[in-house]
Amino acid sequence: MIAPSRGTTRAAGGRSLLAATFSTEPSVLGTDIAAVSVRIALVWIFTYYGAGKLFGAFNGPGIHQTSLFMASTAHLHPGGLFAVVAGVIEFGGALALALGIASRLAALALLGDQVMAMVTVTWAHGLHSSTTAGYELNLALVAMALVIVGLGAGRPSLDALIGRRLRAGSDDDRPA
Repeated sequence: MIAPSRGTTRAAGGRSLLAATFSTEPSVLGTDIAAVSVRIALVWIFTYYGAGKLFGAFNGPGIHQTSLFMASTAHLHPGGLFAVVAGVIEFGGALALALGIASRLAALALLGDQVMAMVTVTWAHGLHSSTTAGYELNLALVAMALVIVGLGAGRPSLDALIGRRLRAGSDDDRPA
């Protein structure tokens, strides 16, 4: 057998690097990295906004000011109900994503929360406004939530643990 020349090995290595770069096949590790990265970002953002709405944390408005905002600016009545719903979705969704439990449902709720924010508040300002917030942040958060809806939470999550246990239990339940 003749050993390949040095140039042939380099070309094959270059080809495999290009193939890996342009591959559209998802890798398990790549999917986990993407899902966990998106989860971390969503947890950070929605903990900040949800805790601010519900508890006034991080110099947030608290439930009373959020209620007034929901009624006057967002035109959602009763403002108190929508303030609590938004705060619970944001803070509860962040908690669920942090633990990786019911992640797809939490991400779907957060997606709905952001669509509602766009429709009621930021859409009128456009994608970007120099004087007030546009809907660019809402749009980015919707896209991130869609990643979790589509991919799930990834292997480092309670969802994955529960899924493994359910699959293992279903093997025992099969008739012989």
